[in-house]
Amino acid sequence: MKACLGRGLYGMVDLSPSKPAVTPRSLYEPLWAAGVSTLQLRMKAGSAAAMLAVLDELLATKPAGTRIVVNDRLDVALAAGADGVHLGQDDLPLAAARSVCARYAAPGFVLGISTHSEAQALAAIEGGADYIALGPIFATHSKNNPDPVVGIERLRSVCEKSPIPVIAIGGITIERVPDIAAAGAHGAAIIAAVNHAPDVRAAAKAVQRCFVQNR
Repeated sequence: MKACLGRGLYGMVDLSPSKPAVTPRSLYEPLWAAGVSTLQLRMKAGSAAAMLAVLDELLATKPAGTRIVVNDRLDVALAAGADGVHLGQDDLPLAAARSVCARYAAPGFVLGISTHSEAQALAAIEGGADYIALGPIFATHSKNNPDPVVGIERLRSVCEKSPIPVIAIGGITIERVPDIAAAGAHGAAIIAAVNHAPDVRAAAKAVQRCFVQNR
């Protein structure tokens, strides 16, 4: 398996204008402290300028050996000098993104793809993605129009076939993480159960422990 991501929690710096009290620092500091090695900046309503301002802060403070990945916006990721981009099914197609990265991305830049079925997962793998996210594994409230639930057994099937890391996403609670790890996932992307926990660091550490125990 291509080791482009650390195993465990795939951290989400999820920022929304509807939650102004959630600052980048209130998320990235406890996630770094918990030993999370990859953080994705997710700003669905953010302008390119606003995203670049947050990325400047993240890249200036990230520990050595960690990665900052940008959700949706390859242009912003490249302009900021981020470590990767994560694209959805309706974003820039994988082949086009690969072509752009070949010309402009620094060595080691990673390209992740969101997938919602075994067919999409296999297509992303064959298309040259560095890692895939598969979900929603369970019902989720973090998206306005979520895709159909994938479930643990389909997650297991994709993990068994995948030569690249599979990140489980969607409706994952701390209590469900052992099942995610046991199914073969390389990591789990979690927003509500970690970012909205009373103690973000403790919640992130709990997720990390589950993956260590299921190596």
